[in-house]
Amino acid sequence: MKILFFLLFPLFLNAKEPNPETLLKASDRARGGVASGVTWKVRILSQDNGNDSDRTFLIKAKGVDAIAESLLPAKFKGEVFLFNDRTMWFFKPSLRRPIAISARQRLTGQAANGDIAATNYARDYTAEVQKKEVISAESTVVLLLKAKSDDVTYDQIRYWVSEKSQLAIQAEFMTLQGEVFKTAKFEYKNTILVNKKKTPFISKMTIQDANKKDNRSTLIYTPPQLGSLPSALFNVNNLSR
Repeated sequence: MKILFFLLFPLFLNAKEPNPETLLKASDRARGGVASGVTWKVRILSQDNGNDSDRTFLIKAKGVDAIAESLLPAKFKGEVFLFNDRTMWFFKPSLRRPIAISARQRLTGQAANGDIAATNYARDYTAEVQKKEVISAESTVVLLLKAKSDDVTYDQIRYWVSEKSQLAIQAEFMTLQGEVFKTAKFEYKNTILVNKKKTPFISKMTIQDANKKDNRSTLIYTPPQLGSLPSALFNVNNLSR
């Protein structure tokens, strides 16, 4: 019996090891990464070197596609950001046709273009478990995410995901060399129906400059609405019509 126990003991250890891909898929779902259509609004309040800004977007997402329409302030109304998988487009009424842009470009304050769309980290990054850490009495798995391509929002992310809820708690956004230049914290007071079951959905994200602590953007999300979205909505050729 002792011999059998020692042979099986490594299997018990491996069974308890968190699966990084499973954690990422679950955490993505709470940040808009759902296969069915989902719609919400996000308000971005920013303080940047003493200047304040306030912007609101209407977001519609479906699978790997998303579209963000600028609602406020009025001077930006009509601007549209379209995400087709990892390709991103920008259009406004004064342009003849949409132009390709980078998800890494600054949108407003500390928020990059890619921060406002649905999160698909399981698709965009490889993940490995670095360690476990307790944050505010909650046990988390610390993942190191490395970009699969150079057209995603960040090169590397250190990502704290709750073992119990499988929600992302906080993040460090890093350069390719591993230098932290922004941090983020997440709250989940919204809910969404997944397989007829209420599950948490992001309600607030605070992004802060790692070096200038007073520079931050707070993203406030309205409760999401599930509903069918036509594929034509995400066709770049329809933006200029």
